[in-house]
Amino acid sequence: MDILDLFYKGGPAMWPLLVLSILSLSVIFERLWFWLRILTQEKQIVDRILDAAQDNWQAAADIAKQTSYQPVGRFLYAPLRFPKTDVETFRLALEATAEDELAGMRRGEKLLEAVIALAPLLGLLGTVLGLIHSLRSIRIGDLGTESTAGVTTGIGESLISTATGLIVAIISLAFYRLFQSFVVNQVKVFRKAGNEMELLYRQSPPDFSNITSPIVRENFTPPHKPGKTRLPEPPEPPNLPN
Repeated sequence: MDILDLFYKGGPAMWPLLVLSILSLSVIFERLWFWLRILTQEKQIVDRILDAAQDNWQAAADIAKQTSYQPVGRFLYAPLRFPKTDVETFRLALEATAEDELAGMRRGEKLLEAVIALAPLLGLLGTVLGLIHSLRSIRIGDLGTESTAGVTTGIGESLISTATGLIVAIISLAFYRLFQSFVVNQVKVFRKAGNEMELLYRQSPPDFSNITSPIVRENFTPPHKPGKTRLPEPPEPPNLPN
């Protein structure tokens, strides 16, 4: 059977289900591309930054700044932005950045939750409306006759919306759980990398204050424009005695 034919036979509930499926697929493809870029480069970035921090904090800060397009790069670069920090400031910078990055990784979850909740209900609503439409034309005197032969076909067609809603909800739920597992794994990665970075900081705290030199601004006197030079006033004549 043709897909378009099934769509039209599913009733009016198929249109909101189509919208929900498009929204769900857009979130799924965007999140898949997001996680693919993260998971393929994350371990290499963490190893490079931590290896550099053992010998040279400035080199570690440069590597973290270059990899700030990745969440873990921004996470490890957060405490290295300051010229000089203590242990509490170092830890607070890591924790605040981790919260922001993990919140960004959960983007789209609310939309998937809405699709998971609404799709089966819309499918069930479409089935109920189809049943009402099919049973409305039945009369008690027509039971068992050929005039009721099309009722079973109408009932079968009304179940299309329920099946569609369940399919949309199941696919959305599967990827929703997958993305949640990725976020949980990122919490472990951030915690481990942050703890190792803090241990290195306690052993040899970074100090960038002697690297960055302030810019000294000299006093600048603008030259006088030609034609507007003021001549000195002539001296007043001395007071002569009478």
